[in-house]
Amino acid sequence: MDTVEARSKTDAELAQRIVSDPKVMAGKPVIRGTRLTVDHILNRLAHGDKAEDILAEYTYLQPDDIRACLLLASRCMEDVSCLSVVAPA
Repeated sequence: MDTVEARSKTDAELAQRIVSDPKVMAGKPVIRGTRLTVDHILNRLAHGDKAEDILAEYTYLQPDDIRACLLLASRCMEDVSCLSVVAPA
């Protein structure tokens, strides 16, 4: 299996860790089996927490849960039409 195929399999496995259910957290994407939203994890990382800090606080999480959150963010950013960045004058 070459690197691209291996990465695709890993991406698919990571993607299964994130779910969205209208009955849980108003349908926001969450880590499977939890009520932890992806945006909460991303916000923690953006404000300086390390993955290890989050894993220590939420002992039931696995490192792949954090990676899955990052993967979802990356996939969302592929659609740049969602961005409202103003060009510098």
